[in-house]
Amino acid sequence: MKHILVVEDNPDLAFGLRTNLEFEGYQVSLAGDGPAGLVRARNTDPDLMILDLMLPGMDGYQVLRTLRQEGFPKPVLLLTARGEEADKVRGFRLGADDYVTKPFGLLELLARVEALLRRAGGASTGPTEPDIVRFGEVEVDPVSRQVHRAGEPVALTPKEFDLLLALIRHRGAVVSRLDLQREVWGHRADVITRTVDTHVAELRRKLERDPAAPIHILTVRKAGYRFASRDHPQG
Repeated sequence: MKHILVVEDNPDLAFGLRTNLEFEGYQVSLAGDGPAGLVRARNTDPDLMILDLMLPGMDGYQVLRTLRQEGFPKPVLLLTARGEEADKVRGFRLGADDYVTKPFGLLELLARVEALLRRAGGASTGPTEPDIVRFGEVEVDPVSRQVHRAGEPVALTPKEFDLLLALIRHRGAVVSRLDLQREVWGHRADVITRTVDTHVAELRRKLERDPAAPIHILTVRKAGYRFASRDHPQG
């Protein structure tokens, strides 16, 4: 499954992009400002980045320049309200691969994303189907969005499933509550930290042998959560 990082400070737009890209079969991460986007790109090595230029903390030009100087090789699609030719030229000179001006058509954006990924990977199709994920007695199918435990189906709500996938996709890395809010809920204003904790508790109740002593969905004190696929996670 191809991983796309969206760096966009408008939470409604970011949430909409994430929803539509995931519908197309991509894995999507979100960052809401320049410094967060830079860190996320370094840590997750996405296959493609959609980068807004007007960002708090560090603008898109600075993010792009820094990543290219560090050797980041993946395609970057600039997304901005700026439409002046000089801005586009500057973006291309800094290493951008394509440029879409707001407001944009969703189908156009998706087509550009697919073309950039195809060009970068030499593939003739879009995102690849992910593998079945197994841990303990649990089997997760990201394509059909079905979960089984000891061969029996487990009913997860859409957000519970999205949260489980978000944890799995980080491959054992610690994920903060704020990052989970961004990835699963699009960092909407009505989502509070307790919402993440409540959903984690439900996942443990449904998937862990002993929800009070989980071995797969782990709490990292003062940091967030992490996923462990083995029955005896380290640390």
